[in-house]
Amino acid sequence: MRRGPAAYRWRSGERLRAGWTRRGRWRGARAWSVLAPLLLWAALVAPHRPEEVTPLAWLRLPVEGLALLGLLLALRGRTRRWVGLLAGLGLAGLCLYKLVDLGFRLALDRPFDPVTDATYADSTVSLLFDSVGTAGAVLVLVGVVVLVVGLLVGLPLAGLRVAALLEGRRAAAGRVLAGALAVWLALAGTGLTLGAGRVASSSDVALAVQQWQQVRAGIRDERSFDQLLVAQRSATAGQPRLAGLRGKDVLLVFVESYGRFALEGPSAAPVTALLDRGTRRLAASGYAARSGFLTSPTFGGMSWLAHATFQSGLWIDSQRRYDRLVEEGHPTLTGAFERAGWRTVVDIPSSDPPWPEGQRLYGFDQMYGRRSMGYRGPGFGYGKVPDQFTLEALHRLELARQPRPPVWAEVDLVSSHTPWVPLPRSVPWAQLGDGSVFAGIHETGQSSRAEVWGDQARLQAAYSTSIGYSLSSLLGFVQRYGDDDLVLIVVGDHQPNSFVTGPGADHDVPVTVIAHDPAVLRRIDGWGWQDGLRPRPDAPVWRMDAFQRRFLAAFDAPVPGGARG
Repeated sequence: MRRGPAAYRWRSGERLRAGWTRRGRWRGARAWSVLAPLLLWAALVAPHRPEEVTPLAWLRLPVEGLALLGLLLALRGRTRRWVGLLAGLGLAGLCLYKLVDLGFRLALDRPFDPVTDATYADSTVSLLFDSVGTAGAVLVLVGVVVLVVGLLVGLPLAGLRVAALLEGRRAAAGRVLAGALAVWLALAGTGLTLGAGRVASSSDVALAVQQWQQVRAGIRDERSFDQLLVAQRSATAGQPRLAGLRGKDVLLVFVESYGRFALEGPSAAPVTALLDRGTRRLAASGYAARSGFLTSPTFGGMSWLAHATFQSGLWIDSQRRYDRLVEEGHPTLTGAFERAGWRTVVDIPSSDPPWPEGQRLYGFDQMYGRRSMGYRGPGFGYGKVPDQFTLEALHRLELARQPRPPVWAEVDLVSSHTPWVPLPRSVPWAQLGDGSVFAGIHETGQSSRAEVWGDQARLQAAYSTSIGYSLSSLLGFVQRYGDDDLVLIVVGDHQPNSFVTGPGADHDVPVTVIAHDPAVLRRIDGWGWQDGLRPRPDAPVWRMDAFQRRFLAAFDAPVPGGARG
């Protein structure tokens, strides 16, 4: 049967398409053969420290890659391919660990602890939604899922491809390995560095050793901490008198992210001016203050570690220590005031009770949260409830009640919590009501999160504004509701994260004692703290765990001459 011209044209097009397909597959295979080893190399040299995140960090020769190549050359056939696949899977896990570790070092100024830090996943997701909103959080989570799947699929396939490439090329690959090893030894001998790392790299071996040492140190720390708990418990087992504060309402006010940076950073001027004005205004109302610095056990987040350190007098710098403290129990400032006859309460505007671990550790008589404060206004950032309303609720629910015993209250001011947008503004105290008055503030005149977080100067300014709002709310509360028997301990829990401070910031936070009764401040004259609400850069610095012991020593002694405190 004869075919017409159309049939010949169809067959010619089919052969052409087949040729294009073969050439496309050949080019794709060649591209994948080049890309696969590059992916494995990138996973090996990927940095996990903030100071290493530079273009020069990628110009390294990892000894781990040479070792993997040598292992694959020593194997054959199916075994080699299985090892290549497993090596790629291991490198995917390593790369994910590096990314998480980098995030912890950036945000919290400490390395990731895989034993205890995995428990923060839920709170991290919750914070993400509070910080960037639902749409932004969903986009971030989708990106994270895509990245994780891409690494867990792409790197094992890359390892399998590299193993396949070595088939029939053992001699050539052996020469490449020998030459690369010679170059690595020469570079190691000279100690040549580019950026923050050596060109002849063994960083992944060092990272593995570091993690092993961290696990062993954690086990040793848990044992020593248990011994410390027993010793400290017996040393503080006596009945506290707190005679120097008898009849006083004592408020322990934690100001979220209130660190030294708020007083000394490039956006500090509004905060320092506010504190100086506040010192003069409080003096006009008969109040005085003493201030210094404490070194917090945490940085950029994990406020509960600082709270536990301040209250227990123990250095709680890890979740492992915090969990042991909650499990074993230990005398806290709240417990001391409760045993001495004070009513103990806590305001937690960022959440709602129950808070079983907090109740077990501190034993508050009453716990107030977002709903139990009666707030019906819009949410602002992470904390939701503006600090001014939190303080008003404390007065309405506790301090205004009569008759009553003296109150010890822990108050968490969280309007200065990341993301520092949107921010509330102060309103007349008489107009607070149920918080609906904040609706107009929430809806108008607010920068977007993208605008604030896209520029460090704007982020620092927003952080400074949030600290100013928290402190002005506190000062307004004292002026409106304070009396002769009010004492405040105002302390920052930690510095803001390094996106605000930049690298190299310390862990110092301001601490201030405010009182109307001069006898209260006379008891701490020996501390060497400075007058006023603003500690100067040369103010004394203690570790945060030192406060409890010094505080109890100052106020537990009998009142001189038997006078009322």
